[in-house]
Amino acid sequence: MIFTDLAAGPGGKAEINVIPIPTSIHEGFIDDDLKVVCYTDHQIFQRYHKYKVKQAFSKNKALTLKTLRELQPGDYVTHIDHGVGVYSGLQKIEANGRMQEAVRIQYKDGDLLYVNISSLHKIGKYSGKEGTVPKMNKLGSDVWNKLKDKTRRQVKDIATDLIKLYAQRKSQEGFAHAPDNYLQTELEASFIYEDTPDQGKATEDVKRDMEKPSPMDRLVCGDVGFGKTEIAIRAAFKSVCDGKQAAVLVPTTILAYQHYKTFGDRLKDFPVTVDFINRFKSAKEKKETMEKVAEGKIDIIIGTHALLNKQVKFKDLGIMIIDEEQKFGVAAKEKLKQLRTTVDSLTLTATPIPRTLQFSLMGARDLSIINTPPPNRQPIQTEVMVFNEDAIRDSIYYETERGGQVFFIHNRVNGLAEMKGFIQGLCPDLSIAYAHGQMDGDDLEDTILDFMDKKYDVLVCTNIVESGVDIPNVNTIIINNAHQFGLSDLHQLRGRVGRSNKKAFCYLFAPPLSTLPADSRKRLSTLEQYSELGSGFQIAMRDLDIRGAGNMLGGEQSGFIAEIGLKCIIKF
Repeated sequence: MIFTDLAAGPGGKAEINVIPIPTSIHEGFIDDDLKVVCYTDHQIFQRYHKYKVKQAFSKNKALTLKTLRELQPGDYVTHIDHGVGVYSGLQKIEANGRMQEAVRIQYKDGDLLYVNISSLHKIGKYSGKEGTVPKMNKLGSDVWNKLKDKTRRQVKDIATDLIKLYAQRKSQEGFAHAPDNYLQTELEASFIYEDTPDQGKATEDVKRDMEKPSPMDRLVCGDVGFGKTEIAIRAAFKSVCDGKQAAVLVPTTILAYQHYKTFGDRLKDFPVTVDFINRFKSAKEKKETMEKVAEGKIDIIIGTHALLNKQVKFKDLGIMIIDEEQKFGVAAKEKLKQLRTTVDSLTLTATPIPRTLQFSLMGARDLSIINTPPPNRQPIQTEVMVFNEDAIRDSIYYETERGGQVFFIHNRVNGLAEMKGFIQGLCPDLSIAYAHGQMDGDDLEDTILDFMDKKYDVLVCTNIVESGVDIPNVNTIIINNAHQFGLSDLHQLRGRVGRSNKKAFCYLFAPPLSTLPADSRKRLSTLEQYSELGSGFQIAMRDLDIRGAGNMLGGEQSGFIAEIGLKCIIKF
């Protein structure tokens, strides 16, 4: 700030004395004596300065207080400067005459390290393959620094391979989609719900990638019921607006039909043709559909593995959308790789498989995470219990008496009719149906549609409803023999309920936990622990711990990841 003093000097000339005052002004002021009003440019143009404090580390890599609360004494942690030790709680210590709280970490030979709360960014929970006990380090030795240097070299080797892989992908010429036109704006405006912040950001990420000349390869990881399908509809429509075709690959027959209905309803007011291929259609109908796809008469085709057949020829494919990638086997993924070389690829999942998640965490694939739940959603109450007739009867009647419906999952086709009879005996006044994947296509379709129309109170079925089935009136799910399911399967099944503003319940029936193998126990306790909204990503990270990261480019890397911990690798 500068003040000037105007005074008449010799000869009548004004002399200017400049008196600088080092201070900053954030807003204007009024000088009543001089009758002067001063405004800053920020006030005139309504531009307000935002201060950004430069951080020495990224927030998302720091150990947050929430994570710290979840740590249990005995958990392994990695300190970036001192190596792997055992977390043994918080302790108040005196430093420079002041009492402060510190994290206590125990190292080899009983050495103790106290880490100030302000240095939490240097600590991360150890993540390697569960079951392998990490090697603890000794404080003061140079073993950890040597291991870090060796790991840096190996990470650089992986990074080099990834860069080659990525450069090869980026150098391929794809199709650069045009910016949004008025039809795209109309479609997005017709969405009856308000986009959550994460949903809006994921949509922008996808559209920005599609407008680039290199092929898109983006993974959208959002919890069940968080609006991934809407992102897929917008991406497919954007491709169709540019005269291209869109293919949506789904794992199950029912999900293909459900997506067909959803896409059809959303796009009914637009000049777009949507169709599907699954086993509900006869061979003749499938052949006619394939011919229309080859001629370009179908804009968006939704289908199961049948879409990967050699007979399916596209006139001009613009985008391939894969829903629930973890449900496809290696052979299907190899076919997908051939399709995806020059075509935009969008993968949607709630619980990515460990390899996909690790690829994304290390930056080899573009990743968008949807953490924000839709408004008015409530967490699903999850309970693990032993098979109990009274509990089944009470939970079914509680749901039906408030006007809802129930899924009962029994993943054995042979015993499904008997299980339906057993539940009918418990609840004689309710209407109960059963469904499984080996039923005749028309019967299965009729049963699911009748259940959607509320003609049945309870649907006893296998896990065919696992992926994407959206029936908001179903808010209780009972899973029999839950210990026989994988972690992502259980999370997906639980996601079939709680899709409205009603409180939802998930009951996992399993033998006593003490009789189960360690991995089954961990899966069930993980699901019970992570029942809050948006926990799919944490469950996937836990799956990464339980099953291990596997190989990404070769077999030599798992060793050093186990030695140093995955999260520490990410910090490099």
